[in-house]
Amino acid sequence: MTVVSLTPLTVTRWWLIRHAPVHNPDNLICGASDREADTGNRAAAAALAAGLPADALWLTSPLRRSRQTAQALWSRNPRLADTAVVEPALAEQDFGEWEGISHDTAALRDAEAAARFWRNPARNAPPGGESFATVMERTAAALRRLTDLHAGRDVVAVIHAGSIRGALALVLDLTPEAALRLRIDPWSLTRIDHHHTGTGSWSVGGVNWRVGTF
Repeated sequence: MTVVSLTPLTVTRWWLIRHAPVHNPDNLICGASDREADTGNRAAAAALAAGLPADALWLTSPLRRSRQTAQALWSRNPRLADTAVVEPALAEQDFGEWEGISHDTAALRDAEAAARFWRNPARNAPPGGESFATVMERTAAALRRLTDLHAGRDVVAVIHAGSIRGALALVLDLTPEAALRLRIDPWSLTRIDHHHTGTGSWSVGGVNWRVGTF
């Protein structure tokens, strides 16, 4: 009888969390702007923190709302790590000259630039900013790099709607146009896994899970 030795499958588990809401009553564009998060929803933080792995590597973007949300989660569950690695490639989309103004104001300032952007908002960049397609590219590159670097670990990334959509685009082979249709709410959890076998493969455990639904 031939005995076949099976190598255990290595899986890297990603826990993608969108930061807490940003107070923005005027609906201004704040992609790369360093706005504060409203982390006052203690019930949401506690429910989300309770389901996170205790031995995970934590990542945040350079933006304050990402770091503040991570700190709120740590405060609700003492089992969790209390430090994070800042990963610039997982930041929100940079809207350039439109940061801090509304889309209506942007159109009044430069109607041609606004019309050009809205012809294909997935691939066209605002003046001085980056396109969502570019966000997808840098997010995908970061996920591949970090998955190889931390193979077999749980990785909690407290990041942004744009970068979470970019991650899902990589996993599901989505176009920029399709990825922009994904709804990613504040305080939500998205789960993806990378299976290190053959050329590697991805799977999706859940998208936009919100408090009370997982």
